[in-house]
Amino acid sequence: MALEQVLTPKQKALEINLNPKIYGSFAEIGAGQETVRFFYRAGAASGTVAKAMSAYDKEMSDSIYGVEENRRYVTQARLKKMLDHEMELMKERLIDDHYKEKAFFTYANTVTTIDYSKKNEGQGWIGLRFKLNAEEEKANEIIFHVKFKENTAQLQQETLGVLGVNLIYGAYYYHDNPRKLIKSLYDTLDKDQLEIDMINFRGPQFKYVDNRLMSLQLVKNGMTDVAVFNPQGKNILPADLLYKKNIFAIRGSFRPFMNVNMDMFKGGLEIFKQEDNVRTDNTEILFEITLSNLIASGFEGELNERDFLDRADIIGSLGHNVIISNFSEYYKLVDYFSKFTRNQTKIGLAMGVNNLVEIFNEQYYADLPGGIMEAFGKLFKKNVKVYLYPYLDKQKDILLTSKNLQVSDNVHELYKYFLYNGRIQDILNYNRGYLDSYSRRILEKIANAEQDWENECPEGVADMIKDRGMFGYKLKYILE
Repeated sequence: MALEQVLTPKQKALEINLNPKIYGSFAEIGAGQETVRFFYRAGAASGTVAKAMSAYDKEMSDSIYGVEENRRYVTQARLKKMLDHEMELMKERLIDDHYKEKAFFTYANTVTTIDYSKKNEGQGWIGLRFKLNAEEEKANEIIFHVKFKENTAQLQQETLGVLGVNLIYGAYYYHDNPRKLIKSLYDTLDKDQLEIDMINFRGPQFKYVDNRLMSLQLVKNGMTDVAVFNPQGKNILPADLLYKKNIFAIRGSFRPFMNVNMDMFKGGLEIFKQEDNVRTDNTEILFEITLSNLIASGFEGELNERDFLDRADIIGSLGHNVIISNFSEYYKLVDYFSKFTRNQTKIGLAMGVNNLVEIFNEQYYADLPGGIMEAFGKLFKKNVKVYLYPYLDKQKDILLTSKNLQVSDNVHELYKYFLYNGRIQDILNYNRGYLDSYSRRILEKIANAEQDWENECPEGVADMIKDRGMFGYKLKYILE
């Protein structure tokens, strides 16, 4: 397979400048005019740049784009106002005949770079609204959120400039391959420099693009560790959803979503809501699927995107948010959540006995310098509790709970410490009839068109599986 040359930002900018069709404006706020600078320096910028501006003063910015009620300027809403305004100006003012063949675009960003005290990390919103040809009535749009990782404002500004060039180039030259477009955003950049944690495509060119799959690409490519979708299947910025909220999460394959999953969720949430200051209005619920689980469920290590969407659609139909994470280990998930809770709100995890036993397996943390103690320092913080769903050992006819499960002798005292200090609590309100339900068995029944699996799924789930042919379900026709 031939290797494809990765163009430098200057080469990309020059190629765009020399394309007679591409013409547009740049509006950059918060980190200099770093993107348009590449087009100026590449040469022939007059063929591309209609306008470049930066309204740094808030009053000046408000007079152009309107007042933000919450007085927040580094937001997706602000970015969209910028794109709306600048694109309208292009259409209103550039009306002479020689503009009729131009494919207009508007590039915008609103960002904040790292401050002098190094307390606030750089982050922001970047977007492009563009037409591929002059005849298109509606423009296309790509918007994403970025977090900068470098430790100086200057480095972050330079990264932003490269990122902007990559976006514009990708939109015009890779628009028919969104996966390639996403990967190209990191051309000549490193994952240590930035994180893209949400992306949305919109417009006639992307009418068949499912944005959940695009955010899944971010996780799969290592551009971010987490992607979140609401029940309607819309991408959500994790920070917007989770900041200073109580978080209740349940991990599983949800392939398919079963009564036992719902029983564990409801039983754990019931106890979690008994905690101080945990209410429905200040708590976010997340059903988590790990990337490793998605890959393991695929064929020969390949991620099955249809299977992923089926699971996400079922969870969404039940009214819940879905989180896809790159955290196989629970302590990494909790450490991620803690960035938003800031130890001011609470985190609850519902899990089964097998998961908890695995957590207390030292081999799980062999790659950590501090081993299991380092991991537990992140996992069992003062605001974190585990809600344990029982396991029925049919061979021994024993119901395993936190009180009688066995962990290795060398971590037994550690387990007792967390148990007696209330960090691990049993789910007491459960349906014993669900303890003998296993997804593997149900999947076999679905694939073999067997009967009686429907009763092991919550209301509406079985119908959804049948109607859409999920998880290998095929209609069994009986010829009479």
